[in-house]
Amino acid sequence: MKKILFWIMIISILCLSITPTSFAEGELNIKAKSAILMDYNTKKVIYEQNANEKVAPASITKIMTLLLAMEALESGKITLNDEVRISAHAAGMGGSQLWLEEGEIQRVEDLIKAVAIRSANDASVALAEHIAGSEELFVKMMNDRAKELGMNNTNFANASGLPNENHYTSAYDVAIMSAELLKHEKIHKWLTTYMDEMLVGKKKDKVQSLVNTNRLIKEYEGTTGIKTGSTSEAGHCLSASAKRNNLHLIAVVMGSDTSKIRFDETMRLLDYGFANYDSVAVGRKGDIIGKVNVYKGKTDFVEAVLERDSFLLLPKGDSGNITKEIVLLDFVEGPIEEGQELGKLIIKIDEVEVDSVKLVSNTSIEKASFKDTLLKTIKKFILG
Repeated sequence: MKKILFWIMIISILCLSITPTSFAEGELNIKAKSAILMDYNTKKVIYEQNANEKVAPASITKIMTLLLAMEALESGKITLNDEVRISAHAAGMGGSQLWLEEGEIQRVEDLIKAVAIRSANDASVALAEHIAGSEELFVKMMNDRAKELGMNNTNFANASGLPNENHYTSAYDVAIMSAELLKHEKIHKWLTTYMDEMLVGKKKDKVQSLVNTNRLIKEYEGTTGIKTGSTSEAGHCLSASAKRNNLHLIAVVMGSDTSKIRFDETMRLLDYGFANYDSVAVGRKGDIIGKVNVYKGKTDFVEAVLERDSFLLLPKGDSGNITKEIVLLDFVEGPIEEGQELGKLIIKIDEVEVDSVKLVSNTSIEKASFKDTLLKTIKKFILG
C-alpha cells in the first residue's frame, strides 16, 4: 500500500509539472468581460478569457457587414462606383452616423469608407440594403455567413450593432470574422486610414470629417485594423490586429469599463504575443513543390503547388525540429483542371503532424488527341 501511495504522489507531481505554459490564461488578467489573442495565420489561440461567453457586440458587428461587402465586391455583385439611394430607414439610424439624408445618393466606396473609419450606422444600413435589398435580408446573410465560419455563439439582429436582446457574439467569434475580413486586401486601406472626409446631403454641400475610432493605428506599431464598438449594454469593445515580420495577431477585448481600458488591455495582449511568439513561414501559396506525370495529356507533367500559405506558431527561442513530407500521385490522367488535387505537404514538429497543405495543379492541361499522342511517341523515339 505504501508503494502504491508513493507512485500516486510521484504521478501527481509529474502531472503538475507538465501543465502547459504556452498560454497565458490567468496570467494577464484582462480588464474586460471577455478577451482573446489569436494567431492570424494558424488561428491558434494564444490567450483566452471567457472567450466563448455571449456578449453584446455594439459596432464590432460592422466587421461582418464589411466582410459581406468585400465578398459582394469580389464576386461582382456590386462595384465601388455603384450609386446608392439612402432610404428613410437608413437615414433614421441613431448612434454614430453621418447624418445622411433620405433620398441622397452615395457611392459604395464612400459608404464602406464611412463604416470602416467612422463606424457610421446610417452608412452601414445603406450598404446592407444595397447588397441584399433590405436590412432584414442582409441580417439573414450575416447569420448564414456566421454559421459557415463556425461562429457558434453569434446571432445578428441588425447590420449596425445597435442594442437588441437577440444580437450577440463572443470574443472567439469576433476573432474568427476579423481574420476572415483581413483576407481581403482592399479593406486594409480603409481600416488603416486615420482621417478623411466625405460630402453628404442631397446637394453634397456638407462636409463630414471621418476620424478612425481605432486609435491604435496611430499609436501601436504594425496595427492593421480593425474595429471598435461601444454601447451602455456592451461596454467598450475592440477587435485589433497587428503584424510584425511574419507574426500577425488578432486581439479582441469585449466589455471594458472605459475606452482607455479597452485600448490599454488590447495593447497588453498584443505585447504579450509579440514578446513570446514567432511565426515561421513553411511555404507560400503557389510555391512549386514537385511534378506529377500526366498520362494522356497534352504535356508530360504538371507542377504541384501549395494551395495556401503554411505558417507555424512557435514560442520564441524554440525553433523545434521541423520536417516536411511530400506525398504526390505517381501520375494523373488528362484532362487536368487548374487547382486539381495532386497530393499534400505534411509538416511535422518533433515527429508530430502540425499542418497538412493540399498540393494542386498550377494550370489546366487538355486531354491529348490521337495526333498529340502520335507526335509525342515519334519525339520520344527520335530522342531515344
